[in-house]
Amino acid sequence: MALPSPSPKVKSPSRQMDAIIKKSGDWRGETLSRLRAVILRADPDVVEEVKWKKPSNPMGVPVWSHNGGICTGETYRDVVKLTFFKGASLEDPSHVFTQGGTVRRAIDVREGEKVNEAAIQALIRAAVALNLKGKRSPRSLQARATH
Repeated sequence: MALPSPSPKVKSPSRQMDAIIKKSGDWRGETLSRLRAVILRADPDVVEEVKWKKPSNPMGVPVWSHNGGICTGETYRDVVKLTFFKGASLEDPSHVFTQGGTVRRAIDVREGEKVNEAAIQALIRAAVALNLKGKRSPRSLQARATH
């Protein structure tokens, strides 16, 4: 049985991200686009999603994941923010995190600031490794179920 084709009005998450970036229309859109490219280069298997649509933010929030959430990308009046879901568990030798927390940590990029792409790529890769570390292989789950 063939699955019904998606409605032409429903955009893929990547196209929704394109629309969010385009809507920004200024340095914030350019910065979010640049950060998106850094993320995609760091992990070619990353999944792009758009979540948390609500009346105050009808376009939603860009989210990148790989075996669990990696980070979100949001634009505000004065900053573009990458928030890492498990940022507090990630080493940050380049000190690119600008906001700390007990679980999440964020990077704020202001207009005209240079982005440390290598450091962000390292954080993306570390976040993916952390997600993969927390996942058990189907084989190990099967072995546990038989004992």
